[in-house]
Amino acid sequence: MDTDNPAPDLARDPARAPLRTPSGDLPRQLARTQRFSLGVPRSFTLSPDGGRLLFLRTRGGEDRTSCLWLLADGEERLLADPDALGAAPGEVPEAELVRRERTRERSGGIVAYATDAAARTVVFALDGALWTVRTDGGAARPVATAGPVVDPRPDPAGRRVAYVTQGALRVADLDGGADLLLAAPETGDVTYGLAEHVAAEEMHRYRGHWWSPDGAAVLTARVDTARVRRWWISDPADPAKPPRAVPYPTAGTANADVSLHLLGLDGTRTEVRWDRAAYEYLTSADWDAHGPLLAVQSRDQRTVRVLAADPGSGGTRLLHEQRDPAWVQLIPGTPARTGSGALVHTADTGGSRRLTVGGEPVTPDGLHVREVLGAAGESVLFTACDEPTEEHLWSYDRERGPVRLSSGPGVHTGLRAGGTLLLDSRTERGHRTTLLRDGGQQTAVGCLAAEPVLTPRVTWLRAGEREIRTALLLPSWYEPGGGPLPVLVASYGGPAMRLVTRGGGWSMYEAQWFAEEGFAVVVADGRGTPARGPAWEKTVRGDSLSAPIEDQVTALRAAAEHCPDLDLGRVGIRGWSYGGTLATAAVIRRPEVFHAAVSGAAPSDQRLYDTHWRERFLGHPDEEPAAYDRSSPIGEAADLRRPLLLVHGMADDNVVVAHTLRMSAALLAAHRPHQVLPLSNVTHSPTDETVVEGLLRHQVNFLRAALNVPERTPV
Repeated sequence: MDTDNPAPDLARDPARAPLRTPSGDLPRQLARTQRFSLGVPRSFTLSPDGGRLLFLRTRGGEDRTSCLWLLADGEERLLADPDALGAAPGEVPEAELVRRERTRERSGGIVAYATDAAARTVVFALDGALWTVRTDGGAARPVATAGPVVDPRPDPAGRRVAYVTQGALRVADLDGGADLLLAAPETGDVTYGLAEHVAAEEMHRYRGHWWSPDGAAVLTARVDTARVRRWWISDPADPAKPPRAVPYPTAGTANADVSLHLLGLDGTRTEVRWDRAAYEYLTSADWDAHGPLLAVQSRDQRTVRVLAADPGSGGTRLLHEQRDPAWVQLIPGTPARTGSGALVHTADTGGSRRLTVGGEPVTPDGLHVREVLGAAGESVLFTACDEPTEEHLWSYDRERGPVRLSSGPGVHTGLRAGGTLLLDSRTERGHRTTLLRDGGQQTAVGCLAAEPVLTPRVTWLRAGEREIRTALLLPSWYEPGGGPLPVLVASYGGPAMRLVTRGGGWSMYEAQWFAEEGFAVVVADGRGTPARGPAWEKTVRGDSLSAPIEDQVTALRAAAEHCPDLDLGRVGIRGWSYGGTLATAAVIRRPEVFHAAVSGAAPSDQRLYDTHWRERFLGHPDEEPAAYDRSSPIGEAADLRRPLLLVHGMADDNVVVAHTLRMSAALLAAHRPHQVLPLSNVTHSPTDETVVEGLLRHQVNFLRAALNVPERTPV
């Protein structure tokens, strides 16, 4: 039998169409490649002259050890290989493990690094030990420290390194001199130099200390979690292992007390002063040539203030204030300043999120800024969207105005320095990173990612009057008119993430695998998702489920109109995190549309999620309780009439497993049948090979049984 051209009788019954072996291997490949992230270059640093590029990359598509690389004079060189350093495994601080989880780090080895201003001296932590290496020669060498190291950062001159150990901020001489204690925690609830939970998880602020340009002082965040509610995270599969306490500020409860301090190497200490009662969130901080710069936000998130701090007195002055009746969206990389001191920010005006320089909008209507990547001189590099399935790299300066630097459908970002542009592009054809130098010279950065065993077959649609961006994926063996196809809606569908992009990515490969298993797969980015403008994002204020569910129904019907073979009598929906909440609510509220659901790591009761994320969309639970009720499926558990599979990692410290356990208890009390799949020792994003592969296969088996889809026979 020609498996690429099924016999006519099998083609009439998609459930019995032959399963090609390579497609069946995808779950294992997704697990071994960590969703195709291994072997992909990342974490780029360009030297000021543009002549040298530093980056991280594993040595292959299934290798989990991340190494430090240097590209110079057209040649790649391995600067630091963890396996070759001969370092004895040490204690990885819990703060470092938390940082990796917050940044969704999927590899081991060297997972982060930092450089001096010239990008000559590099420092990194490896298994809790501090290492340094220079780009102009010599091997990596260890640096003695007072304890296990988190987030080491060299001073601009590359002579010293600031690091955090056991909650204290210290500075060590890289030449083996003194190790200076800058700030020690006054109690066990205090840390210096690290970001608190909501800053790292929700504000794009992963750092807690910043060097002054002259290397004489460090701007440092002090975090006191004494008043923050504790979650206790345990591993029920190992009853001998004690639970660990996690400071987790749930909606409506107290946040960490965060302050900023200017710590001089000469022992001086000055607090940066602002109205911390009115503006308790520190959303951004930096120290550039013009002095310390910070942004603070009110608890209701409707006001953000940009402040300049005096390094001598700690006093602050207002540079800019932004207000919004829903919430002020935080844009990564803002605020910043140009060489002349002009403030770089964004403003939601005319239906667009526009780049502002010196208070003036400089980008056109219809172009939505996503991230500011940096300002060099009077030029600003940023990413923006005028089509939500794409994201492009842009540059602005006063002379030329906004100029797009990337081309072709995809998701593009990059860096620029000294006449060299780094263009990092994700497209449907894969990941490509290129150095473009003045004069036209191009150098490719090697991508060692594994070649996927299947190719997504995407039909791009615009559904309904709102033109909801929708992807329809059909089996490779499907022929029009070949018989009814059961449908799987596989969207995220909420704030913070788009899935329907021309940037490829693991989710499309996963969707195609479900298609090869006999489903038509529909993925849609409805209201609330990013990159379609402020009004689109803020539709979900006060109700994070109703509009997104409506948009999923619209996308499903548009896909069926495009392909009449879609069987709307057998429709499943699956999702993870917010997508899991969406799936649960959809199958409860619209059982005539959705006939089964898989809900993974889903917040079922929004009152159990963190302050900054939940209050952004739903307000304070004491002031707007109805918004939490509308957005929490747990209150509708008695209405379930369709099969539902709940999946959750037992060690999840982002969306704690209590969400699923309480949802299951509510369903049980209402006598509503359902299934629960607990994942032992798994956090919010599974990485273990056995779990990743087994979970995908379990889901497809559940959906087959729930939707009466016969299992297909491999050939």
